[in-house]
Amino acid sequence: MPEGDTIFRAARTLQRALAGQTVTRFEAQLPHLQRVHDDTPLTGRVIEEVAAHGKWMTMRFSGDLILLTHMLMSGSWHIYRPGETWQRSRYDMRIVIGTKEFEAVAFKVPVAEFHSAASLAQREGFSQLGPDILASSFDGQLAEANLKAQPDLEAAEALLRQHVMAGIGNVYKSEVCFACRVNPFRKVATLADEEVQSLIATARKFLAANVTDTAGDNIVTYTGFRRTTRRADPAERLWVYGRGNSPCRRCGTPIQSRKQGRDARITFWCPRCQPF
Repeated sequence: MPEGDTIFRAARTLQRALAGQTVTRFEAQLPHLQRVHDDTPLTGRVIEEVAAHGKWMTMRFSGDLILLTHMLMSGSWHIYRPGETWQRSRYDMRIVIGTKEFEAVAFKVPVAEFHSAASLAQREGFSQLGPDILASSFDGQLAEANLKAQPDLEAAEALLRQHVMAGIGNVYKSEVCFACRVNPFRKVATLADEEVQSLIATARKFLAANVTDTAGDNIVTYTGFRRTTRRADPAERLWVYGRGNSPCRRCGTPIQSRKQGRDARITFWCPRCQPF
């Protein structure tokens, strides 16, 4: 599922392929996007920048036009050479942005909107984002203050709140809590300063490890598995997520799981390594 690392890698690839290029083709299955193109065409505009912001992505075009997208659970961006066969069905296509050299195709993207710089600054959910976990300018002190400002939230639920820190999703919340030996259901108010700092530092370490760039200047799509354990075997790539009733990789105790928080997302933890 797309989390901050997935969006970061996608934006990096699109930036390499498209930045500075002129749009030669635009197609959208979303009427509200097509109307903007009909009124103020994208063709002829220059793609100035593609960037990740936590789980959001922005694609900036000349003339103060910005495409904002969010993948939610199933969306994805692909990059192709003109005429290259798509890896997914045209039925799943939502947006095509073509240049002379590449086509960027968004499949099953559930949130896609055009904005000006002014309207983007007011966009609910985007304008309130906390420090981006993967940003070089990440503000750890602000992230710590934001986390401590949620005393009544359970630790794992607080990590999901994008206004606290941007980029952590359901996989990483369980993995980070396990690595820090923090029970995911403890209230933030019960966490020591060292535990709060450890959660933040570990989240940064895990996400950064999954966006390591070995492509050079090549235009590639990352297809590997997300890892937190550093183990080579894909079956051993995560500590607890998705491993309900399996033995803990540290102590052998069966991993537990249950729904948590306002969206009832499933959390995984080891009751022995992460006592309440």
